[in-house]
Amino acid sequence: MPVPSTRDLDARAETLCAKLENAVYRAEVRPHPIRNSERFWYRNRLPKDRTEFVLVDPTVPRKMPAFDHARVAAALTKILGKPVQADRLPVRFLLFEPDGKTLLLAVDEQTFACDLTTYALTTSERALMTAPPLAPGDAPATSPPGNGETSLSLLNRTPFPVRVFWRDFSGNLRPYGSLLPGRSQGQRTYAGHVFEIRDESGKPLVAFVAPEESATAVIAAPFPEAAAVSNRPAPPLRTQEDRPSVFVRNFNVYLRTEEGTDLALTTDGTAGNAYEGEPVWSPDRSKFVLLRTEPAQEHKVVLVESSPADQVQPRVRTIDYLKPGDRIAHSRPALFDVATRLQIPIRDEWFPNPWEISRIDWEPDGSRFRFLYNQRGHQVIRWLAVDAVTGAVRPIVEETAKTFIDWSGKTFLRPLDETREAILMSERDGWNHLYLYNTDTGTVKAQITRGSWVVRGVEDIDEAKRRIRFTASGIVPGQDPYLVHHCRVNFDGTGLTVLTDGDGDHTLSVLPGGRYAVDTFSRVDAPPVTVLRDAETGKTLLPLETADLTEWRKAGGRLPERFVAKGRDRTTDIFGIVHFPHRFDPTRRYPVIEAIYAGPQAAHVPKRFSPAYRTIASLNEAGFFVVRIDGMGTSFRSKAFHDVCWKNLADAGFPDRIPWIKAAAERWPQMDLSRVGIYGTSAGGQNALGGLLQHGDFYRAGVADCGCHDNRMDKIWWNEQWMGWPVGEEYAAQSNVTMAPKLTGKLLLLVGETDTNVDPASTMQVVNALIKADRDFEMLVVPGADHGVLGIPYVRRRMIDFFLRCFPSPARSSRRPDKAPGLTAASNGGKL
Repeated sequence: MPVPSTRDLDARAETLCAKLENAVYRAEVRPHPIRNSERFWYRNRLPKDRTEFVLVDPTVPRKMPAFDHARVAAALTKILGKPVQADRLPVRFLLFEPDGKTLLLAVDEQTFACDLTTYALTTSERALMTAPPLAPGDAPATSPPGNGETSLSLLNRTPFPVRVFWRDFSGNLRPYGSLLPGRSQGQRTYAGHVFEIRDESGKPLVAFVAPEESATAVIAAPFPEAAAVSNRPAPPLRTQEDRPSVFVRNFNVYLRTEEGTDLALTTDGTAGNAYEGEPVWSPDRSKFVLLRTEPAQEHKVVLVESSPADQVQPRVRTIDYLKPGDRIAHSRPALFDVATRLQIPIRDEWFPNPWEISRIDWEPDGSRFRFLYNQRGHQVIRWLAVDAVTGAVRPIVEETAKTFIDWSGKTFLRPLDETREAILMSERDGWNHLYLYNTDTGTVKAQITRGSWVVRGVEDIDEAKRRIRFTASGIVPGQDPYLVHHCRVNFDGTGLTVLTDGDGDHTLSVLPGGRYAVDTFSRVDAPPVTVLRDAETGKTLLPLETADLTEWRKAGGRLPERFVAKGRDRTTDIFGIVHFPHRFDPTRRYPVIEAIYAGPQAAHVPKRFSPAYRTIASLNEAGFFVVRIDGMGTSFRSKAFHDVCWKNLADAGFPDRIPWIKAAAERWPQMDLSRVGIYGTSAGGQNALGGLLQHGDFYRAGVADCGCHDNRMDKIWWNEQWMGWPVGEEYAAQSNVTMAPKLTGKLLLLVGETDTNVDPASTMQVVNALIKADRDFEMLVVPGADHGVLGIPYVRRRMIDFFLRCFPSPARSSRRPDKAPGLTAASNGGKL
C-alpha cells in the first residue's frame, strides 16, 4: 500500500474538517427578542440541510414552532412560483411585529408580510432595513455602549468566504466567525455597533453600523472606497449648541466666539508639544480639558515585498513601529476656563511618566475632573482628580505592583457619581477581584468579590439595585478553573450567586427586560447545551437544545481529552488537552507534537467545543498526538501563577509542560516520548524555538512561525508589559538570538517577508546567529505574507513534511498498551 504524501494527508484533513464543521446540529441558539414581549425566536440547523424556527415564551415557560412551517412553505411556493419545502424554508431572517399577528420574512432580496391567521403573504413596503455599506475607514472607530437592542442579518453575496469582526468599545476587532458564499448570519446586537468584514487574508472589505431597526447587511462587490482625507482641512470638533466651539489648529487651542471670530487660547503649541483631541467639558460648560502631547520618537521598520502582484520590481514598505525602550508619546491634561479664557496650570508630580492617560471625565458638580494614569513600566496606576479652580492634583486610588499590573487584561473602573463611589478591579490580594471605593476619601468601602478564583469581566452594573453581574473562572469547586461562569453580587460583597450551572464554559445572554437569560455551555470534550434560565436566580426554566453529534461522529469526529498533572512545584494543577491520531491504533506508539503559545496576555488551551481544529487535524492525519497546555506564566489563574512570566518570557512554562507530557504518557503509553516535537506562531514561535534551545533533551524538533525571538525587536506594548521597563539585561539573556548556539535538535524557521506584527528581522537575526554558530536548520520565507504563515496550505504541508522526516512512521509497540497504568493526576470525561 503506497505511503500517502503530505499533500494527500493535508487534503484528507481538509476534507474531514469540512465534513465535521457541517455535521453538528442544534449547537447554536441565537435568541432574537420580539419587541414589547418576553418572547424570542431562534433558528436550528438540522441534518440534510433542513432548518426549523423555534419560538420560546419564557413566561410559561415553553418552546414551540415559531409559525406553521408547512403553511408558510405553501404560501411561498405560490408567491415565488417554485416549490418550497417546509423544512427548507429560504428565509434569511424574520421579524415579529409587536401586534403578534404579522410576521415579516426576508427571502433573498425580498421581504414579505405574513398574516399569522390566514398565512397570506404580501410584499412588504416596510421591508427589513438594509444597513448601508461603508468603507472600513469611514465607519466609527468604536462601538458605543448602551444603545437599544436590534438585529443585523449579514448576507454574503461574494464568491468567497468572509470573516466577521465586531469593533468593540476600545476599537479592537473581535472575531464573530466566518460566512461562506451565499450564507447569511443573524446577529443580535445593539444600535450603533460596528461590524467589519474582511477576506480570509485579513484584508478589510466593508463595514456596517447596526441601525435601530432590524436590518440586513449585504456583503457584495464593489466595496465602497474610503473618502479622501489627505487634503481635507480638519473640521471643528463637534459641539452642542449651548456649548462654545473649541478646536485645535496649528497645534494650538482656539475658541470661536459668539461673534464668529476665532480667539487663540494658547500660542505655545508646537509640532513637538501639541494640543490635541476633543475637549471634555465640565457639566456647566464653563471649563474643558484637552491633552497636550509630545510625540513619540520615529521608529521605522522597512519591509521589502519581493513579489508584488502589480509590478515586477520589489516594493519597499515602511511602517511606524515602536520597540521596547523607545521614547513614547508623553501626554498631559490641559485645563481651560472659558470665562477668563485662561489655562489653569496643572503640576505633574503624580503623573510624571505616562504610558497612557485615559478615562478623562468630570464629576457631576464640576468641582474636579478625573483621569486614569498608567505609569510606564506598568507597575503604577493612579486614578487622579484635578481641582477645577486651582489645578491641584490628588490621587483617588493608587495601585502598585512589584512585578506588573495587567493593564491590557485586568483593568476595570466604573465611577458611581450619585453615591460618590467607584468600582475597580485589582489583584492586590493575589486574585483578580472587584473593590468598592469611596471617591472622596480614596478608601476601600468593601471588597466586593474574594476567594481563590478570578473575576474575568464585568457585564452589567445596576446602580439602583447596587448589584453587579460579572464572569468568573475557578468559582465552581471541582471544575476546570478556566471555565467561565456568570455570577451576581451586591456592591457590599453579599449575595454572591453563580447564575450558571453545568460543567462547561458558559455564554449567558440576558434578554430585554432582564428577567430571563439564554445560557449555552460546552467543553472541548462535551457538546453545547442551551437552556433558558431565570436571570435573577440562575434556575434552569427550560431545556432548549443539546447539540446533535450523531453525524459528526459518523464523519470521523473524535473529541479531544482533557488531562491534568502537577506543575513544577508538584502542587499546582496544570491543565491541557490531548488530540489523538486519526485511525488511532492502541497497539502502536506515536510521536507527540506540542502546539504551544505561552503569551502571558491570556490562557490558550481551548475550553469550548469545536467541531474541527484545522492545523491539528493535519498533524493527527499524519499520525501524531498533539497536546496543548497552559503552563505557569499565563493568565486567568492566581497573580503568583501569572507572575512567573515577569522578566522571564523564556521560561514559557516549560518546567510545567514537560512534566505534564510525561504524566500524559503514563496515562496513554501510546505516546512515544523519544519523539517529541513542538510548534507555534508569534509568541508561540518564540516558545517553540526556545523549547529546542533550552530543553533539547526533550523536544527533538520544532517549527517556529513568525516568532518574536528577541523581545527587544518586537512591538513595545506587549514586551514592556511582561519584560519590564527600562530595558534590562534579561532582554538579551532570554533572547533566542543569544541562545541560538545551544541548538541541538531539528529546526524549521518560518516567516512572512512583510510581517507587520513582528518585525521579520527578528527571525533573520536568529538565522544570522545560527549560521555563525554553525548550526544546521531549515527555513521558509513566504513572499508577500504577513504575520502567521502556518495558515497557508503550502506552509502547513511543509510543517507536516518536516515532522514526518524528523519522526519517521511509528513502529508497532513491543507491548499492547490496552490498559492505562494508575494516574497521578487526571481529569477526563465528566458529564454536562
